[in-house]
Amino acid sequence: MKTKDAPVTKAYDVERIRAQFPILRELVHGKPLVYFDNAATSQKPRRVIKTESAYYATINANVHRGVHTLSTRATEAQEAAREIVRRHINAQHAHEVIFTSGTTASINLAATSLGQLLLRKGDEVVISGMEHHSNIVPWQLACERYGAKLKVIPITDSGEWETGPQGRKDAKGSTEQFFNERTRILAISHVSNTLGTINPVKKLIAQAKKQGIITVVDGAQAIAHLDVDVQDLDCDLYAFSGHKAYAPTGTGVLYGREELLERMPPWQGGGEMIETVTLEKSTWAKLPFKFEAGTPHIAGIIGLGEALRWMEDYDFAFAKDSAEQGKSAFAAHEHMLLERATKELLTIDGLRIIGTAKEKVGVISFVIEDVHHYDIGTLLDQQGIAVRTGHHCTQPLMDRFGVSGTTRASFACFNTCAEVDALVAGVKKTLKMLR
Repeated sequence: MKTKDAPVTKAYDVERIRAQFPILRELVHGKPLVYFDNAATSQKPRRVIKTESAYYATINANVHRGVHTLSTRATEAQEAAREIVRRHINAQHAHEVIFTSGTTASINLAATSLGQLLLRKGDEVVISGMEHHSNIVPWQLACERYGAKLKVIPITDSGEWETGPQGRKDAKGSTEQFFNERTRILAISHVSNTLGTINPVKKLIAQAKKQGIITVVDGAQAIAHLDVDVQDLDCDLYAFSGHKAYAPTGTGVLYGREELLERMPPWQGGGEMIETVTLEKSTWAKLPFKFEAGTPHIAGIIGLGEALRWMEDYDFAFAKDSAEQGKSAFAAHEHMLLERATKELLTIDGLRIIGTAKEKVGVISFVIEDVHHYDIGTLLDQQGIAVRTGHHCTQPLMDRFGVSGTTRASFACFNTCAEVDALVAGVKKTLKMLR
């Protein structure tokens, strides 16, 4: 969905949403917490916190193969969460949902397994210049291991893919110029964690599939803000973390098409992922367990399922009363905050926003002339305002824009207009102190 088209509705009750998050009552340096670091990790609603705690208090046991009652209940709860994930991203089968510790682990799984399956000397892997390090380094390692090459789609001044001839973006341009007969894998982010750019991944996936290229999408920043439909995207693999979508840390998913997952070799060995083991040879368990070696983060996975249910419940509750049903109420609210923050921040002398794409989620990265981002973040924290500073694990992107880092504010469904105004006032106060 395109967040810029989503209307802000009168039905949206941000105070009702905020009441779900206990941490928002906390004080930081004696000031009410203003939390604008959601792109790093989101806060957790009470339902998710209680669900994770209830596992340890009532059904704590290892999953699968156990015949006793607690193990059975734990297994049922974890597999129910798998079905919730399947439904949420519209995967065809629950066994196409692999649980991991997060997006980083999911992409490392993909790079390790696909590298072994597909890459040979002289082959190419295509990424973009706005990727998180988690979608760069694993592919670099795979390319080094098999003698393949990493090819990079460059970025425009507005923070979008350069898709035109000779790297110029125009109406007739096509990213197909980055593919050739040696291209084996395309690995791209759905949404930029630094710029907020919503990338046209569906279009690029369609182009890649014409040439038989395997497509991997980093959905870490998309899952909490967009309606993710893996069948509609037609991607081969899709990775995301729970902790950026109101779920516990240490949880993640790698979705994969059944046919591809069947071909891919396991990336870790151990318990749970085997069918038979002898001292001479082992055989692998069926999907998804072939890729889930060892004891999983059971409580976190159950919490992940509850977080997705919570998002669906509250987003739908507000969206169903809107003028345009079917639009995400969360996304509409966040986009309203993005527009307000963008307009007000640009009134500050010397402030420049990095990433001005037409299609964005609620992320603003900015720099201020002659002021270090670390100083801005530190002084905002003294005012109770949490932002992220630094290179945001996108150092190549920082090099592209000629900056060492930025100050990043990222919005969630529970943020308010008053908090945006506090951010703007806080930046102005910070500049008076520094200048």
